[in-house]
Amino acid sequence: MATFEWIIVLLLGAALLAALARRLGAPYPTFLALGGTLLAFVPDSPNWTLDPHLALTLFVAPVLVDAAYDTSLRDLRTHWRPIAGLVIAAVGTTVIAVALVARWLVPGMSWPVAIALGAIVAPPDAAAATAVMRQVKLPHKLLKIIEGESLLNDASALLVYRLAIMAVMAGHLGFASFAPVFLLTLFGSLAAGVGCAYALRRLMSGVREVPVLLIMQFALTFGVWIAAEAIGLSGILTLVAYAMTVARSGGAQLPARQRVPVFAVWEAVVFVLNAFAFVLIGMQLRPIWQRLEAGGARTDAVFTALVVLGTTIAARFVWVLSYKALSLRRHRAAGAAQAGHGRGAFRSGIVLSWAGMRGIVTLAAAFAIPETLPDGTPFPHRDLILLCAFAVVLGTLVLQGLTMAPLIRHMGLSDDDPVGREIRLGRTHAYRALLDAIAHDDSLAGKLLRKEYGAIVELNSGHADEAPIDEVPGGPLRRRAIAVARQRAFEMRRDDVIGDDAYRVLVQELDWAELSAGGGRPQ
Repeated sequence: MATFEWIIVLLLGAALLAALARRLGAPYPTFLALGGTLLAFVPDSPNWTLDPHLALTLFVAPVLVDAAYDTSLRDLRTHWRPIAGLVIAAVGTTVIAVALVARWLVPGMSWPVAIALGAIVAPPDAAAATAVMRQVKLPHKLLKIIEGESLLNDASALLVYRLAIMAVMAGHLGFASFAPVFLLTLFGSLAAGVGCAYALRRLMSGVREVPVLLIMQFALTFGVWIAAEAIGLSGILTLVAYAMTVARSGGAQLPARQRVPVFAVWEAVVFVLNAFAFVLIGMQLRPIWQRLEAGGARTDAVFTALVVLGTTIAARFVWVLSYKALSLRRHRAAGAAQAGHGRGAFRSGIVLSWAGMRGIVTLAAAFAIPETLPDGTPFPHRDLILLCAFAVVLGTLVLQGLTMAPLIRHMGLSDDDPVGREIRLGRTHAYRALLDAIAHDDSLAGKLLRKEYGAIVELNSGHADEAPIDEVPGGPLRRRAIAVARQRAFEMRRDDVIGDDAYRVLVQELDWAELSAGGGRPQ
């Protein structure tokens, strides 16, 4: 019972922290990290443990699927050069820099352990960065680069992490054994993910009940990951390929009555997983803190964690600004540089460098380190790695998360709203197709719909860009009228004019009408 009570308290606390973060314009993981840190030093707080083997599967798999569904293949292709640089070179620079620093500060740390630490702190978390950037209208290109990077750098960093852990557990991992493992993991995982998506598509297509569909989605998410790991593939790469294939191939067949609750549930699950990741890692800080004190190594460990934090931030700056400088030089050599292009590239490079906040993947990877080696001895420097990982997550979320919005405003970066233009174009063509479908229906309903949808086409095919992209004709008026209608339905149920069953059906109809009116999209 006490565990259940603590779960309720922690979930409520996480919700309140997220609400506070939204009010202040800060990413909610920042406040969750602060809450997890404070929890470590609360007297009589619980001391829960989680099987390290379960950590990555539980915390990372649903987050990856959620991110993969939101990732645009077109944007990945368009911006493949900077994204590839961040996914490969920026991650590699961070891994090497952190490994070198760790080896310098802790001479007894082996190279595989140091590389594992570098891989743990290498992948940024886009959820924290984009939560701020959508509020301040960052240029669309920069936002898409960060989102694409966040999905793929998890795969690259955790692939290095996996190989490093294998080397620690096996005692060595030479190039002769590294290359086949790397190639099999990379190409085999991608092929397996795409194959699973097509093989399971027919199984999902016939499901119409939302609870059943959600259970199957989560079961397949974890099932694909577990199966990939069981046969020696990368759960990360397999799941990314699986989710992106499913998102591209099955979206049109999902009706609205399924899509709306399914997306809402996934959003809630990702939030809960973020909350518990910070809580569980926070709970590990207290025993780690006590063990470091008993060994007299607390000061050295804190210093190491702070240096790793600084190295992680600096390594991203080094790569991003170097890439921007090389790109600008290439443009100038080709004669394509424009006035102000260099200044704009520098400003976007500063923002992109500062957007390297770490989050749930770093926490889950640190927590997933085995506690012991195959011979039963403790995993070397596990406590120090956990402390460094939490310091990097907390430090980047606080330092960068709370200053990201002011930095973007100071840099004066603007957005020409390419998404808005595409929404108007897509809405025009989609509703024209709808009008063609009912063009010969002379019923009263057909005439009414042609008038309404014709107004939508006219509004979006004109040149008046001042109309909000998330509004349809009469949207604000319709929402005010629906609010009055909903209140009237409530009064009728209160006065026993209609019963609860009729009330629920009526309110559901009004809810769908309100959603169709547009406006008020969550950021």
